[in-house]
Amino acid sequence: MRKLFIYTLIMIFIPFIIVTIFNVNNKEEIFLNYSSNIIIRVKRVNTDEIEYLPLEEYIVGVLAGEMPIYFEKEAFKAQAVAARSYALKRIEYNKNEKYDVVDSIMNQVYLDYNYLKSAWEDEYIDNINKLREVVNETSNEYLEYNGEVIDALFFSTSNGYTEDSSLVFDLNLPYLVSVKSSWDEKTSSAFRSRMSFSLSEFYNKLGLNYNDYLNVKILKRSSTNRVISLNINGVEFNSRDLYNKLGLKSTDFSIKQENNSVIIDMVGYGHGVGMSQYGAEGMAEEGYSYIDILKYYYTGTNLKKF
Repeated sequence: MRKLFIYTLIMIFIPFIIVTIFNVNNKEEIFLNYSSNIIIRVKRVNTDEIEYLPLEEYIVGVLAGEMPIYFEKEAFKAQAVAARSYALKRIEYNKNEKYDVVDSIMNQVYLDYNYLKSAWEDEYIDNINKLREVVNETSNEYLEYNGEVIDALFFSTSNGYTEDSSLVFDLNLPYLVSVKSSWDEKTSSAFRSRMSFSLSEFYNKLGLNYNDYLNVKILKRSSTNRVISLNINGVEFNSRDLYNKLGLKSTDFSIKQENNSVIIDMVGYGHGVGMSQYGAEGMAEEGYSYIDILKYYYTGTNLKKF
């Protein structure tokens, strides 16, 4: 009798287990729901080829390339609208060129589905579904200012404040002005960083003659503490020179010499203009909606749908 009972239990539970495993390993992908036929031309840096992609498909790949997958959904939704606005502006700017954007940090990082399947492996369906839900829920939404699509710049991590566009890109845009971003120090591991160069390497990168003694004078900082100009051994530089030539993470930096080395300490990561991605994550963690996030970082803008 006991053997019959055990046999009956096995016959009941084995099919249940098989069905459960089958369902776990065969999760269904959700699909994008969009009616727009806008196509964006993406130049792939590694192959030099130009791909023609539906805009909403492109935004999924940008979300994967621009934000860690663990970010809150509202932060992703803010990024989706910013990325779509940025893409629409590039399409407008480059209508007479061969392509609209490149797939790197020169514009927006874009990762295709083949890459993501390889990178995410067993987590691919969960992750891609999360991003497609974000794109579906913000479908065709963009930001406008005075009736025009905005140039929705964004970056990784602020130093506690975003920066005026006029001080970084010579663009005097009223929606890209400095705002406080107090969340970044808590959310971003890149909030503080350090780089080290040998004296000779430092001088070579800046095109300076070698000198055993490094003399650095900060001439001007912005109200957000980012360096605007400085003097190094009698030669004047603007901070963007150092940012580009040395590969700095931020223009909020200090420079000192330690024996035969040059130590640069930085606060923040990125150019500092527009939406801070780790600031957006901090706001989302505190319960702010993606609309709250967008309106905070892009002053005076409105959310529209095409």
